[in-house]
Amino acid sequence: MTHLAGVLSGAASMASLAVALFFLKFWRRTRDRFFLIFAAAFTIDAISRFALGTSQVSDTTEPMYFLPRLVMFGLIVTAIIGKNAERNGP
Repeated sequence: MTHLAGVLSGAASMASLAVALFFLKFWRRTRDRFFLIFAAAFTIDAISRFALGTSQVSDTTEPMYFLPRLVMFGLIVTAIIGKNAERNGP
């Protein structure tokens, strides 16, 4: 990985962590599970981007670094579906 790619990966990791803290702040205020799931999703994203940016990745192991992103997007979809189910429920 080039030096610039590492710096950009670190910046993306920091941004994801900042977003996670933002959602965590709203969860502490409202205790709404939606915000907690989003905070967890963006924390997973920050960790995976940091790991991808700081390690030497080969072509065979690179797909393994994207599995946490799949989990992250699954959490986001779960949070959205759960929130919509709350609104449509009794």
